[in-house]
Amino acid sequence: MTAAASSPRIVSIQVGLPQECGTEGAADEHDTPWRTGFYKLPVAGPVQAKSLGIVGDGVADRVHHGGIDKAVLAYSADHYPVWNRDLRGSGLLATGEMTGGAFGENLSITGLGENDVCIGDLWQAGDVLLEVSQPRQPCWKLSRRWRIADLAAQVIRNGKSGWYVRVVREGTLTAGLELTLVARKHPTWTIARVNDVGYHQKKEIALATELAALPELAAAWREMFEDRVRKHRER
Repeated sequence: MTAAASSPRIVSIQVGLPQECGTEGAADEHDTPWRTGFYKLPVAGPVQAKSLGIVGDGVADRVHHGGIDKAVLAYSADHYPVWNRDLRGSGLLATGEMTGGAFGENLSITGLGENDVCIGDLWQAGDVLLEVSQPRQPCWKLSRRWRIADLAAQVIRNGKSGWYVRVVREGTLTAGLELTLVARKHPTWTIARVNDVGYHQKKEIALATELAALPELAAAWREMFEDRVRKHRER
C-alpha cells in the first residue's frame, strides 16, 4: 500500500453542488461560462453515504457522472505532494495548492493508491461498505479547474486517476475513519492495471475480454471493453 506503516484512512470528505462559473465573452477560454459540480469543499462533521452518493453532493453532468456505479469518487491524498511539486516545478501551477478535493473527489484517502485497490474490492469505513467499480476517467473539467490544458492527459499518462465506488451499505462517514479491506474478488485487476489496458494496451484483446466479463466493473467500462472486443472480431 502507498503508506504501509499505517492503516488506510479517510483524511477529508468533500461535497459540492453544481454551480455556474465563468463570464460571457471572456477572452480566455478558461473563463467562459461552464456549469460544474467539480468544486468540492471539506465537511467538518459526519455525512450520510447513500446509494447515489453523499448527501449534500451533486453532479452537473448526469450522463457522465453520478449514478450507482459512480456514487462516490475517491482519490489518494498521497498524490498531492507530488502534483504540487511537479506542477510548480514546471510553472503550470501558478496559483493555489492541490489539497483534499482538488481533483473533485468526495473522499481523500491516505495509504491507498491505484496499485492498492482492485475492481470489486469491498472496503469498510465505519458502518459504510464501499465497492470499487472503476477508475476515474479524467475529463476536460479537471484541466479547466486548474487552468492546465493537458492536466487530464497527464493523469492518463501517470495513472494517478482515483477511483469510483458504489455504496453497498449506507451509513455515516467522517474524516479520520480507517478503511478495512473486507473482500477482494479480483486481485489481479488493480485500478492501475485497468487504466493501463483501457488507455495504453488497446490491442490486448484477451485482457479486454477478461475485463468485459467482470460483473463488478462499472457498466460503462464493461461496455467499452465489449465494444473493443466486438470491433476486433469484425475486422
